[in-house]
Amino acid sequence: MQDAYLERIFRKITPKINESIKIAKDLGYKCESISPREFLDYMTGETVSGDRITLEDVLRNEFLMLHEVIEISELKKKGIKINKETLVNYSSSIIYEAHFTAVEYEIKYAFDRGDLAWIRLRLTHAKGWLKDENLPKRLTKKCELIIEKILKHLSKTS
Repeated sequence: MQDAYLERIFRKITPKINESIKIAKDLGYKCESISPREFLDYMTGETVSGDRITLEDVLRNEFLMLHEVIEISELKKKGIKINKETLVNYSSSIIYEAHFTAVEYEIKYAFDRGDLAWIRLRLTHAKGWLKDENLPKRLTKKCELIIEKILKHLSKTS
């Protein structure tokens, strides 16, 4: 029973991972190999903040899919094992660094697609990240730069 469930989920995840890896490559990012198991575990694992975006939400959204694939890839490039405990077993600095790299590519892709509504939503999220008590002080400037970059690009489109 469990095996059939996992097989069904993996069949759903695999093409989404492959599609996101291709998009990342088109954006100039080289992804690490990511298995459906790693993706599932990462997406359904524990978090420090406790808030979760669901696996289904990510699978339905090409921007979030790209984001998660790049975030996982960034962690793997640092030699981090991807599993259900990844987000709680490593420092928030490492996790946020991977997150911000993923955000930059996600936003670039959203601009390429002309999805200003998504970009505005992510701008709101980025402003919220500045208030996150888990954001290391040394990464505050990085988040501010992402916000500035989004605002600059948005001002060119209006």
